[in-house]
Amino acid sequence: MRITDLEPQTLDVLGDAGQKLLFTEARTVNTFADVAVADDELAMIWELARWSPSAANGQPLRVLFVRTREGKERLVGHLDEGNRAKTLSAPAVAILAYDVDFHEQMPTVFPARGDVLRAAFADQIEKRESLAAYNSALQTGVFLLAVRASGLAAGPMAGFDKAGVDGEFFSGTSWRSHLVVNIGHPGVDPWFPRLPRVPVEDAVAYA
Repeated sequence: MRITDLEPQTLDVLGDAGQKLLFTEARTVNTFADVAVADDELAMIWELARWSPSAANGQPLRVLFVRTREGKERLVGHLDEGNRAKTLSAPAVAILAYDVDFHEQMPTVFPARGDVLRAAFADQIEKRESLAAYNSALQTGVFLLAVRASGLAAGPMAGFDKAGVDGEFFSGTSWRSHLVVNIGHPGVDPWFPRLPRVPVEDAVAYA
């Protein structure tokens, strides 16, 4: 759709199979099958995830895919103890980060006002940090859906030493880690029992 289109647009509705794959039957995985995740599968995840919305199209989310045993061993020392074994067993691990210097990309991602926005953010490091953290979290939700849409399972984990991971992998860069995601095919007994959802009447209101 172009911005100049004046006719109402009819959007497709995701079918039952897609809703189950992405939402109602999707689960956080805790064990992984001994099946490799190929480079083109990881590329597909990013190709889907990068279309997420973000403020002013700033797109601060960055991803480091860790696939080698050496890379995972560097990572697990910074994880909470309960997260280490499953990360070592995961075929691939994504360290999700945000770029506090995302504004440098504004001329590329927002051509109409890119130079103005880049200049406006140049001396506002605290504001950039806040915007990058929030918008990368928004993009992270789409990233997890992209993993599921690619026929893989995700195990997101916030239990890690962020400063340690940043020093290990992102030293000298403007990237800041915020989530670790194990990726692969489900293994033996991969799911915890499904836990309840918040009741609709406690979570949804209308005005």
